[in-house]
Amino acid sequence: MREQDIISVLSKIRTQANQFIIKKMANYGVYELAPSHGDIIFTLLRKEKITMKDLAGSIKKDKSTVTVLVEKLVRLGYIKKERDVADNRITYLSLTQKGADLKPMFEDISKNLFDTVYQDIPKEEREALMQSLDKINHNFDGI
Repeated sequence: MREQDIISVLSKIRTQANQFIIKKMANYGVYELAPSHGDIIFTLLRKEKITMKDLAGSIKKDKSTVTVLVEKLVRLGYIKKERDVADNRITYLSLTQKGADLKPMFEDISKNLFDTVYQDIPKEEREALMQSLDKINHNFDGI
């Protein structure tokens, strides 16, 4: 029964997608980033600044994981942290110029990745697949 293979197939797809991303970043001369940094940088490319808590919620990762990833991005010079002037407990994250300069690379890799993923899959099948995956994702909400 193929339904039982879905987690295995999704895992293999994720592995292949990550390898694809790493290879494409290497083509741009970017070796120090991992695919796990992508959600953070992509979010910051869309939002000028965000709190650590909101970022963790946005990318659906726990705060401790996001903290480790963000600290590396800060050390590498892609992200900067700034304390809120009114409330010193709040720290905002934003991209540095080095981080913002990644935008063309992210756009190109995303386009190439989606072109590869959806190659030979008609629009109707894509939509049905996404509906099913959204339902599966929703089944895990609150767990």
